[in-house]
Amino acid sequence: MTETIITTPAAARTAAAPRALGRLGLFTVLLAAALPLIDFFIVNVALPSMGRDLAASESVLELVVAGYGLAYAVLLVLGGRLGDLFGRRRLFLGGMAAFGLTSLACGLAPDAWSLVAARVAQGASAAAMVPQVLATIQSSTEGPRRARAMSLYGATAGLSMVAGQILGGVLVAADLAGSGWRSVFLVNVPVVVVGLVLAVRSVPETRSPRPEPVDGPGTVLLAAALLTLLAPLTEGRAAGWPLWTWLSLAAFPLVAGAFVAVERRADRQGRTPLVPPSLFALTPLRRGLTLMVPFSIGFSGFMFVIAVALQSGAGLGPVPAGLALAPMALAFFLVSLAGPRLVARFGTRVVTAGSALQALGVVLLLLAVRADWPDLGLVALLPGAAVAGAGQALQLPVVMRIVMSEVPPARAGVGSGVMVTTQQTSLALGVATLGTLFLSLVPGMGMRDALVVTLAVQLGGVVVTGLLSLRLPRTVG
Repeated sequence: MTETIITTPAAARTAAAPRALGRLGLFTVLLAAALPLIDFFIVNVALPSMGRDLAASESVLELVVAGYGLAYAVLLVLGGRLGDLFGRRRLFLGGMAAFGLTSLACGLAPDAWSLVAARVAQGASAAAMVPQVLATIQSSTEGPRRARAMSLYGATAGLSMVAGQILGGVLVAADLAGSGWRSVFLVNVPVVVVGLVLAVRSVPETRSPRPEPVDGPGTVLLAAALLTLLAPLTEGRAAGWPLWTWLSLAAFPLVAGAFVAVERRADRQGRTPLVPPSLFALTPLRRGLTLMVPFSIGFSGFMFVIAVALQSGAGLGPVPAGLALAPMALAFFLVSLAGPRLVARFGTRVVTAGSALQALGVVLLLLAVRADWPDLGLVALLPGAAVAGAGQALQLPVVMRIVMSEVPPARAGVGSGVMVTTQQTSLALGVATLGTLFLSLVPGMGMRDALVVTLAVQLGGVVVTGLLSLRLPRTVG
């Protein structure tokens, strides 16, 4: 296995002694990992006020969400490859700075289309920054320190997705200095400034000693495949399912097949594909990614649907709607702290137990909706949200650790890019599929029954993750 060269920031051009990722550096990269995930969910409770302030139609508001998610998902693998090629610390700093600037542009957007453009740029900057987080952890830690860092990464990812929705509600309601919804973006700016200062001091430079050039055809085909799948699913319902959405969906399997063929041919010819097929020969990576798809679809779909249901159906304001999920966030945080010890003792069966707990939580939420609608709130949702959050905490951090467990440090950038792309694509699919299902059912069934059906579909996805967890390697490296 090729070793990754690690140099200090002050001596990036020389063969300095290897430098490990310290506590401050780990905090800094985890902070950076949290920002894009928080931003994916923070807008859910802010969309109604955005629409009123900018006189934006529903389809344009969906582009505010989808534009960010599409740019993020499409460019993640490329971001990982560029980090391997030019240095992960360099891409990390550049991506973080760009994320701060594009967040400022979102917060100052004068109209809806300017906001959409800024969100696309924000997603692209996140794609440059996030793959470097896992790649840096993978390349500058080892043994128990790496296991702990990976567990913290997974815990940060899950907590960020719930906390984003809560934070969005608080910021919109607080209306700081009359900023309204704009504060959900402007809050990133001071956080990024602090993150950049910390990163300059604490994040080591790592890169592959044998940089692999960018695979142009593979990059274009992967981007085209993701766009032909995600664009029609995210925009189709609001646009009335025009002809282009069906043509795009029909093109997806063809483009995806072409991408696979091009990557395999490049591998056979001794060139370096964007996504090396050899990565999928790693059993932990392959099986972990397979489980991550239904988990992330269900997670993001639930977060989107519950935000709409609580505000539009139950009549809650942004803060009560966000705080209704506080038990989920608290349970996730507390249980994730015990995750590494549980994995050390019981192995990956912890993931199976987490699926069972999450299923129980979804059932409790479903029963609460049936019994208490429309009087939903923190008290009614507390048991189900807390149990589901505990179950999610036993799944996501462990699965992320499994996926990266056998990826060689020299390919840490592309490995992390593949994992985060799978997660981000699945998050976007969750909003598109479960969100579309829910909103399509509301006119005919009413909001309560539409929410019950959507939760039942999510429950089916949780059962699938439980079954897939039985195929995971019994131990985690």
